[in-house]
Amino acid sequence: MTTQKRVLAVIMGGGRGTRLAPLTNERCKPAVPLAGKYRLVDIPISNCINSEINRIFLLTQFNTASLHRHVQGAYQFDPFGGGFVDILSAEQTEKSLDWYQGTADAVRRNIVHFRKYPHDLILILSGDALYRMDFRTIIDQHLATKADVTICAKAYPVSQVEGLGLMKVADDLSIKQFVEKPKDPAVINSLALSAALEATLHERSSEKHCLASMGIYVFNRSVLAEALENSMTDFGREVIPSLLGRKRMFAHIFEGYWEDIGTVKAFFEANLALAQPLPPFNFFDATTPVYSMYDFLPASKLNKCAIDNVIVADGCILTDSRLKHSVFGIRSFVGEGSDFEDVIMMGADYYETPEQISANAARRKPNLGVGKGCYIRGAIIDKNTRIGDGVRLIAAGKADGPYVGGAVVVRDGVLVVPKGALIPPGTVV
Repeated sequence: MTTQKRVLAVIMGGGRGTRLAPLTNERCKPAVPLAGKYRLVDIPISNCINSEINRIFLLTQFNTASLHRHVQGAYQFDPFGGGFVDILSAEQTEKSLDWYQGTADAVRRNIVHFRKYPHDLILILSGDALYRMDFRTIIDQHLATKADVTICAKAYPVSQVEGLGLMKVADDLSIKQFVEKPKDPAVINSLALSAALEATLHERSSEKHCLASMGIYVFNRSVLAEALENSMTDFGREVIPSLLGRKRMFAHIFEGYWEDIGTVKAFFEANLALAQPLPPFNFFDATTPVYSMYDFLPASKLNKCAIDNVIVADGCILTDSRLKHSVFGIRSFVGEGSDFEDVIMMGADYYETPEQISANAARRKPNLGVGKGCYIRGAIIDKNTRIGDGVRLIAAGKADGPYVGGAVVVRDGVLVVPKGALIPPGTVV
């Protein structure tokens, strides 16, 4: 079989996404906007397509409406190629009436759907990271080593492995031990790479390194089915450790850019990093493009703006403002005399009509976007928000929690204006 016919990809859509709230209050984690015009789910899907894997299942269960719209609009495959992106939400069956209980449980409940397609391997992916990877290299190693399971891993200094699943490997990369989120320094040090493997790393330091699981697995079809013939709910905590000593398990070391963006702070920092002159992740690499929905939007208009390290998506109108180190999503509107720095503005899902704008004025309701004379620092402005004239929003020094009756939320030190929020003119936070 070719890679395309041999492999099915399964993207884990995650649970409630509480660490990303309030960005996940009205959407599931894979649907969170990224880099002005993309969604988080576009990253693993694009990596699959660029790796010649075009049969993709997306497992999710919370607030899936916007995800469905995005996937159906963005990923329409040639019917002769047999490709698809199929969203499998949690559903009630004769065997189960509850939600997915974890990553392994989600895959277990959907194996019946996978069986409809010929395949030898199942590639299981995390849905909340920013990275570029050719999965064919992992699959090639998996076949060359005659592995039952291959786990993609990244080397981290021992001082940075808190909260990660770590593995001990032999020099041939076979996995000898797997410990989920160890805290004991002695245990962590015992899992460090051998001197021979340390010497193979491109990025070296004075510290020893441990291999941390990236939540990317390649399973032989029969091995996955056997591994899930039980009540285990999570791959990292239960399934992977249960296979040690029983199956051939190998690590695949990945040394490219990888950023887990499962928290508000990580999401904020990863997005702003894209506005740097030489960002750590390059969306401009034409050899491995990131795909997304094609919006028929006009080019953006920037009128008399002072701009420094800014990303501007399509359909924006930014007028006579100072904009520094910020990202503006589709249909963003910023009024005259505003001052932005370290801001992610996600934009809007639609334009208001002249009639709607007149009605807003009659009711003294701000239009979609940001009004005149606003001053904003260290913030995420979600979609379809209305921020009146003269508003000041500054994250620095603010304790986490709700402000302005919940129209503003500070989370992980980042100020967030939730989707659809309205902030009256003159508000100061």
